[in-house]
Amino acid sequence: MKTTVLLSAARHPVSGREALARLEAQAIALATRLGGDIRGLHAGPESDALREALGVGLSKIDRIDAPNGSDPMEDLASHLRAAGPDLILAGRRGQGGLDSGLLPYRLAERLGLTLVADAIAIEAGSEAGTVRIDQALKKGDRRRVTVRLPVIVTVHPLAPPPAAFAYGAARRGMISTHPVNDPIRQEGQGSEWEERPYRNRPKLMRTASASSGDAAEKLFVDPDPKEAARLILDYLERNGIRQF
Repeated sequence: MKTTVLLSAARHPVSGREALARLEAQAIALATRLGGDIRGLHAGPESDALREALGVGLSKIDRIDAPNGSDPMEDLASHLRAAGPDLILAGRRGQGGLDSGLLPYRLAERLGLTLVADAIAIEAGSEAGTVRIDQALKKGDRRRVTVRLPVIVTVHPLAPPPAAFAYGAARRGMISTHPVNDPIRQEGQGSEWEERPYRNRPKLMRTASASSGDAAEKLFVDPDPKEAARLILDYLERNGIRQF
């Protein structure tokens, strides 16, 4: 089985330095347990996070030399079409960089692949060309699904923890750099981002209308406890704070 783990330009939540996202480290751990040919894939400038990925289980990483700040979706889609992995793993959300967490969904749409979200375990299916995936659901529930490959899977924080960092493995791992095919993007002109200085804006606050009569309903002097409880519940329901 060929597995590709997508690596983003993440930032450490405290120091702000370049770092491997924990969810991506957990994705590497899931891929390692599954076995087969495992590679990392990153689009962007060189990053210290790539060496961290090598230190927690990857032995090979493909880096697309895309300009900083550009949208990596097209570069990644072209590379994945050519590589043809069976399983593509990614974190379920970004971590402090320019990543938004939507890239796996955009890739699934562009490549025409199934996407399974919030995986906590992956194993080979009983039939050839399938995998069984355990998903984390709300309120602690779990769901097991069997899907046919190829598939894109996002990893949930409840997945097994990543492997411990090994300095020797990080040194031995290989990072292969691939050029961007689009000459416009090679010159760094493909990004539509625009930076502007922060400008304070007035805060919008809900205000009661003087003509609505709602303000008069807010004052009750020494009501009966049961009546007071009913009024509070009515207020919560009327304002959409709680549904009964």
